[in-house]
This record gives sequence, C-alpha cells and structure tokens, in this order.
Amino acid sequence: MPPSEVPHQKLTVREVKVPARSLSRLEPLIGADRYGELERAAALVSRKFRGHTVWNVSSTSAGGGVAEMLQVLVGYTLDASIDIRWLVIEGDSEFFSITKRIHNRLHGVAGDGGELGASEAAHYSDVTAANAVNMIGLIQRGDVVLLHDPQTAGMTAPLAEAGALVVWRCHIGREKTNEWTDQAWSFLRHHLDGCVGYVFSMQEYVPAWMDQGRTWVIPPSIDPFSPKNQEMAPNEVLRTLRRIGLIRAGAEDSPVVFTRRDGTAGLVQRRASILSDGSPLEPETPLVIQVSRWDKLKDMAGVMRGFSSFVAGRVDAQLALVGPSTGEVADDPEGAEVFAECVATWEELPAAERRLVKLVTLPMDDVDENASMVNAIQRHATVVVQKSLAEGFGLTVAEGMWKAKAVLASKVGGITAQIAPGTGLLLEDPTDLPAFGDILAALLERPAEIAELGTRARRHVLEGFVGDKHLMRYGHLIEQLVSA
Repeated sequence: MPPSEVPHQKLTVREVKVPARSLSRLEPLIGADRYGELERAAALVSRKFRGHTVWNVSSTSAGGGVAEMLQVLVGYTLDASIDIRWLVIEGDSEFFSITKRIHNRLHGVAGDGGELGASEAAHYSDVTAANAVNMIGLIQRGDVVLLHDPQTAGMTAPLAEAGALVVWRCHIGREKTNEWTDQAWSFLRHHLDGCVGYVFSMQEYVPAWMDQGRTWVIPPSIDPFSPKNQEMAPNEVLRTLRRIGLIRAGAEDSPVVFTRRDGTAGLVQRRASILSDGSPLEPETPLVIQVSRWDKLKDMAGVMRGFSSFVAGRVDAQLALVGPSTGEVADDPEGAEVFAECVATWEELPAAERRLVKLVTLPMDDVDENASMVNAIQRHATVVVQKSLAEGFGLTVAEGMWKAKAVLASKVGGITAQIAPGTGLLLEDPTDLPAFGDILAALLERPAEIAELGTRARRHVLEGFVGDKHLMRYGHLIEQLVSA
C-alpha cells in the first residue's frame, strides 16, 4: 500500500487490559528489606504522579518478550496505586516488514536486505502518525508515554506536542556498531528528537550521539508468579507434556490446572503442533530445549544442526525446538519463513537423528495457557539452550535459570548480563557448531554439574532479575521526570 493510501481512519490503538498483581507476593521471596524499599518507592511515585497516567505503547500484546514484560510491569504498577495503561498499535504488512528490517539492523544484520529509503520512511511515518492521532485524545498534558521499540518511535513528535513526557524504550541493540546499525539509527534518529528520556537494557546499546544525561539503563526481569514461571509439581509437568502431545500419553490425561495472571484457575487443554517422526519424547531421556520466536537471529536451525552432528550418538539425549504458532505474532512477518527453513533442515537429517528432534509450535489462542505449556517444557528440560546469533536481552535465559536449569547460551547481548561465572555456560562463538556440540555433549555427561549450575542459577536470578528491581528503576525514572 503506498504511503498516501494508508487508511488513517482504520488504524486504531487497542487497549490491553491487565489485572493488578499483588506486590506483597514478592515479600517472601525478596525479603523484608527489599520489599520495604519497593513500598517506599511506590508510595513516592504514586503521590507525585497523582492525576496522571503512564501509557505503554507496543506493537503486539502476545508472542514476545516485550509483551510478557508489560503484563508483569503493568500489573504490579496498578497494585501500587499508579494509573498505568497499555496500548497496542496497528499497521499493515508493509509497515511490519519495515520495522522488522530496522529490528534486524539494530542487531547488526541485514535481515531481508530490503531498503530503508524515502519510500519506507514515508510509509513508516504515515502509519505511526495515524496511530498517534488515535491516541492523542486519550492523554493529558504531563502524562508519561513509554514507547517500546522501533515500531512506535515515529509517534514521538505528535505525542510530545500534545504535552506528553515521551520516553522511548529500546529492548534491542548491539554492543558494536556496523553499517547495518548505522542505517537503522539513521532511519530512527530524527523521530526521537522529542523524547525526554531513553531506556536501554544495556549501556553498550546506547548510541554515541544520544544525550547520555537523558538515558537510563533498565535490565528486564521475570515474574516468579506468572504462568510461565510459577511452581509446578513434577506430576503436573508430566501431565502437561502428555496433554499437549509432547510425551507419550499416560493413564491420566485430563486438563492440567494452573493459575492465571488474574488469580483465577486456567486449564491446559489445547495440543501443540509437533513435527516429529511419529514417536513422542521419552520422559526418562535427557531433553535439550530452546524456546524462542521463529526468528533468524535465534538460529533454531543452527541448534538443530549442531545437536544432530555433534551431540546425537555421543550421549543419550533428545532435542525440542519450541516456538509460537506461526502467523499468530502480528509484528514478526519472518516467523513462517524461518519455521519453514527449520522444517527443511529437519527433513534433511538422517533418520536416526531425526527421531531425536522435535519442532514444536504452541498455540497462542490463550497466552496464559501458552505460558503454562512453556513452563512445563522448561521444567522438564535437562539443559536449556539459547544459541542466539544476536540478542537484545533474551529472558528465556533467566526463565530457565529460575527453574534451576543448566543453561548454555551464546555470549552475545543481554545474555552476558544474565549469566555470571558459575551460573551457566557461555558459547564464545554462536556460529561454531562443533564447539556448541562439544560443550553440550560434555555437559550432558555430567549430571552433578548440571544440578550445581541449576542451584546457583536460581539464586542468581533471585538476586538480580526478579521484578522488584525492575519496578524500582522505572519508579526512579518516573519520579525524576515528574520532579524535573
């Protein structure tokens, strides 16, 4: 669709309703001192910000780390008596192709190789301006608007002109610049002029030209009580895996109960779509998993090739590559293409190795049910892998560590901030498949080391990546903006 034909009147921002989450649930985990500090910060922000709203704006409500994070932050902030809301923008397929291109280039890769020229800039500006027009009637002067990632950056100017304090939150980046990152920043830079602040996951992601005095570094966090991270008994894990079809059905195959984000009971009823040679996973055999979007930068096909060539046959183990059902993540147009590439790679494996590998797509009809499925898969795993070629942060690492799992992940991006020495294993070069296979095979041969890594990993996540610290940092940001 040419830029001039974007149907502005048909683009609407949609509010995502999030139930409040009780902050007090965190106290038994984080202790009285940390909880008291959180309470005092929440009271200060609530008092100073009374009469105003924090607006979060993103491109999707499900299917990625940003959406999962907002479910947590919005829910806990509501419990702190701070008015906070979450809106999701709309766009056509061309818009999301452009923003995926920007996303890839901020990671330092070409992506689809397409242009980021005048035509793309005009289309991007038209779509973001149309979304901003539909939001302006909702905000008041002095409200804080957190725009998340490249899809929303073009909304900065009109929202700032309407009196909002606009902060751009970038969840992606690369430690070192190259021609692709330069292209992406050149495309985005002028859209960000009206921001009063910028938030990044790592200091290394902040571009040199950006005003350092208006920049905050806020690493993401997990919620221990979400459907993805809440405790599950071993029998519930196995029942869930039987229910979704990942392991052989047993005598008990009734729906599994879990706790939804709003505190009500949910059921795991749907089945996963599983590409396999027909035989379910054997529950007694060690399982290696990677859970992520079907994204080129997650290198699911590389994990498969590395496992097939350098692990299968050396140790008794199985591999499951797990992602969302393709086509159900609105802002990721490459998902179906990447999944198709993984299918082609799987089909090329020798029959003996193909029997050990499953490609699993989980339904997204119910995001809480989807999260509970992921929880069970991660808890059943022996080793959690995240062999990304580039990574903004990659909270699947912290999720696996929280479940006391040994994690083997690439030494890239925010993964390096999550794995401290002795809490997991880092792969120096994610493209080195023999090294990946050797490390993984050696780890699988040492069950005692796996258990020790898992124990230290959970403790490390509790100390640094549980939501209270994330909330505190955002509280300080809002308090400083209001005070200024």
